[in-house]
Amino acid sequence: MRLLDRLERKFRPYAIPNLTIVIIIGQVLTYVLSRSNPQIIDRMELVPTLVKEGEFWRLFSFCFVPPPINLIFFIIGIVLFRLMGSALEQTLGTVRYNIYLLTGYFATVAVAFVYPDQIASNIFVVTSVYLAFAWLFPDFVLQIMFILPVKVRWIALFMWIGIGYSLIKGDMATRLVALAGITNFLLFFGPEVIQRLRSKGRRIQQKAQVSADARKPRHKCVVCGTTDKSDPTLEFRYCSKCEGAFCYCENHLHDHEHFSNTDA
Repeated sequence: MRLLDRLERKFRPYAIPNLTIVIIIGQVLTYVLSRSNPQIIDRMELVPTLVKEGEFWRLFSFCFVPPPINLIFFIIGIVLFRLMGSALEQTLGTVRYNIYLLTGYFATVAVAFVYPDQIASNIFVVTSVYLAFAWLFPDFVLQIMFILPVKVRWIALFMWIGIGYSLIKGDMATRLVALAGITNFLLFFGPEVIQRLRSKGRRIQQKAQVSADARKPRHKCVVCGTTDKSDPTLEFRYCSKCEGAFCYCENHLHDHEHFSNTDA
């Protein structure tokens, strides 16, 4: 977190409060204007080749391009983004939330210039915000279609599966876009994820060890090998005449050859 601490100090004077609202206003205005003039979307999308030709506004305007969905789903998406983005800003702080989105922005722009003829998506805005929200508030419940309650952790799990599939099966362009969408999440929460996984792994090992110890017999007859696990009805004792901790079942406690140090 030392890098984030340095970035936070340097970026503090330039941080934009309520950045979620700014993005929402930009996307709503674009959505409304595009209903009467669809070409406005084409003028705002990030196409590096056109940026190189002088259309520099595309480096910023693509962040306000709304997703290609109908009005109902757009409104639902805006409401969720408002909820999750505001929660992240309150949790991380205004400066770090700005840095979080800015990191995703720079990663996306960098990937876009690797394939300059393709249109770059602003999916990092939705993906990274949702994944961060699900990590910080895993038990938050969403009402799918206003009926089915689902915790955000499970939806995030499906998103991670989709990202993993893209990284494994996708072409290089798809892989880079997927990485750009989660770069800020990995930067902010990667160390915590690794630490939690290690801690969980240790707990699983401890539970396995406790379970294995519970299955081990406490007593074993040195004569016949019977244990308190193989025959719980037997009683076991240690012989006071034997020199050492030699255990015997009740059948051999009084019928065995005594051990002494000279036998060793």
